[in-house]
Amino acid sequence: MRIFKIEYLYGGEPHTHQFELKHSQLPAHEAAMHLLQLHFGDGENSLIMPTADATPEEILEQAKLVGLTHITVVDQPS
Repeated sequence: MRIFKIEYLYGGEPHTHQFELKHSQLPAHEAAMHLLQLHFGDGENSLIMPTADATPEEILEQAKLVGLTHITVVDQPS
């Protein structure tokens, strides 16, 4: 397992979150999907979530539309 620290802005405010994943890499669009699930996954409106076949660009655009921007993935040793 590897720990990834994600630094991002949510509504213009700086935030960080760590995810422990089996992946060796975490591209920005996958980090954005994890953040969308973190912030909106339990919401009643599932329309916020990108479709399963969304491209990386569409995922990042959806994240931007709901206020998740400047997503940076920092790999942490486990």
